[in-house]
Amino acid sequence: MGISDRCKLPIGIQTFREIREENCYYVDKTALIQRLMDEGKHYFLSRPRRFGKSLFLDTLKELFEGNEPLFEGLYIHDQWDWSVRYPVVRLSFGSGNYKEPGYLHANVMTQLHTIAEEADIAPRYDTAPECFGDLIRVLHREVGQRVVVLVDEYDKPILDALEVPEVARANRDFLRGLYATIKDIDAHIKFTLLTGVSKFSKVSLFSGLNNLKDITLDARYSAICGYTDADLNTVFAPELPGLDRDEIRHWYNGYSWLGEEVYNPFDILLLFDSRRFGAWWFETGTPTFLIETLLSRGVGTLDLDNILGSDELLSTFDVDHIATEALLFQTGYLTIIQTEPRGSRTYYRLSYPNQEVRQSLNESLLNHLTGSPAQQAEHSARLYDLLLVNDFAGLESLFKAFFASIPYQWHTNNEIANYEGYYASVFYSYFASVGFDIVVEDSSSDGRLDMAVRFNDNVYLFEFKVVEQASEGAAMAQLQEKGYADKYRDSGEPVHLIGVEFSRETRNLIAFETTLA
Repeated sequence: MGISDRCKLPIGIQTFREIREENCYYVDKTALIQRLMDEGKHYFLSRPRRFGKSLFLDTLKELFEGNEPLFEGLYIHDQWDWSVRYPVVRLSFGSGNYKEPGYLHANVMTQLHTIAEEADIAPRYDTAPECFGDLIRVLHREVGQRVVVLVDEYDKPILDALEVPEVARANRDFLRGLYATIKDIDAHIKFTLLTGVSKFSKVSLFSGLNNLKDITLDARYSAICGYTDADLNTVFAPELPGLDRDEIRHWYNGYSWLGEEVYNPFDILLLFDSRRFGAWWFETGTPTFLIETLLSRGVGTLDLDNILGSDELLSTFDVDHIATEALLFQTGYLTIIQTEPRGSRTYYRLSYPNQEVRQSLNESLLNHLTGSPAQQAEHSARLYDLLLVNDFAGLESLFKAFFASIPYQWHTNNEIANYEGYYASVFYSYFASVGFDIVVEDSSSDGRLDMAVRFNDNVYLFEFKVVEQASEGAAMAQLQEKGYADKYRDSGEPVHLIGVEFSRETRNLIAFETTLA
């Protein structure tokens, strides 16, 4: 394939018509639309931001409205009855100031009035649920076909207002009443799909809409948003020459909802456009709220590499209680790497989906600790240079300087700073932010190693201890007595043992011992 085979990259385009008419790359998801139609009626889907939810909804809108030319060559074209056209009511909460009290009601009424005006219908109610329901009934009667209801970013009015809890609660209660209308007028509805980032508990938001089929963790729909490996190898084949295929997987693949793993589309499109690897998705808006929540709850970055959560925990999300597992999973910073049935319950093992998220999230946490991204970038570059030449004295000085740069107030306001896991997490974040190959709590027959790093054909094994005073090599002694190096010897690479000890009093390193295993 040559340059003539290449299509336009649909960066930032969420309109199905534009993608099809402007000769953009398009990954055909219409077989999954057919499956949705065959297997149910009312659906809910949660996916992280920039995964193509809005484009999928727009595709549904064009399909139900019967715009056949746009679907030429796609799976569903020969399966669909193009003689029938359905009215569509699509609500989107992608923009607006939802922190402002009362704004949400005005926003919904404006959207409903606009839809009514386009259909030449005169609204008869001033309250949103009644206006919503009446619009659907009238459309059904006048068009003669039941109505398709599509809601994009259904949860954004709540998420945007989390820093103003009273407004967030008011928005949640308002939306509960609005969405309950869908169940009350079921006879007038052909199809429903609500999409968003989070999965609020049924008690808090969907108590009046308990007939939704949640396909978030349905393996059959795992690839309903996002690109698969096969998509890259076929649809985007003209873009692959000159890029390392394994590196693309390492950087961007790995998001899993119990089925086939997928890539974030935004990452892939920006990679093909710039021809270089970068944290494209992460840099588009990782919320400060997320970082502050992790730090305030004492969630160490070591913990994020191997979290166990149940199905109930992954869906526990409300204004007054946001489970850490749910927050990280639903926003896309962790993904399911393994399912673990235990008795009658199913548990999910969570970890970072890929290199982009692992590296960038840890970098953001470090920046938040020091309050100086520029200084942190300099430290990270220095870490790489020092490890490249095994300058362990330089590493010790670098880490002492870093811990000294963390403001005193942060330690006094955060109890986590008194625990060993905090110091180990800072070390982990440092190495992860540079992109090193890291394994945490690596098990052996005699215990668990705190951290292993592979770099430049060397292996570095770390053990961390928090002590009141220098304990004459307690960390190094454990490394040697437990024989942690044994499983790494077969590689033929030099294995370095590094024992690190911290003082609660000085909040810094007081011992940094190294030796070859």
